[in-house]
Amino acid sequence: MDIEIIKFEDSHLDDIADLEKQCFSIPWTKEMFEEELKSRLAHYLVAICGYKVIGYVGMWHILDEGQITNIAVLKDYRRMGIGEKLLAELTALAEKLEIKMITLEVREGNIGAQRLYEKLGFEVVGRRKNYYSDTNEAAILMTKF
Repeated sequence: MDIEIIKFEDSHLDDIADLEKQCFSIPWTKEMFEEELKSRLAHYLVAICGYKVIGYVGMWHILDEGQITNIAVLKDYRRMGIGEKLLAELTALAEKLEIKMITLEVREGNIGAQRLYEKLGFEVVGRRKNYYSDTNEAAILMTKF
């Protein structure tokens, strides 16, 4: 399977909005992603297979820090290294932007994602109780220095 990681563009908006609905209980809207595209602080990458968007990752760049906003891969394409590839490309971009640390929140129950982040050098640095409003689940804070 040939996967290409490219910069998120207007032409990806509908696919990203659909992917978001499939992956999250509280999805971002298409309009929210349109705003992200306009923001000079936001950096998004998409994973393409053929002409299909199968995943994406986003980060806000504030001063010398990065905050991962979202990462998602379509269910049929999970466990194939696509999330890892997206994060590796995002980390390379962060290095070019001279970002010193990248932070993210992950659901406490999402052990698979936590393992992926740890594999890529993220460390647990905290916990936010009742962070997710749909379940009152805690968020695990992870940072890569």
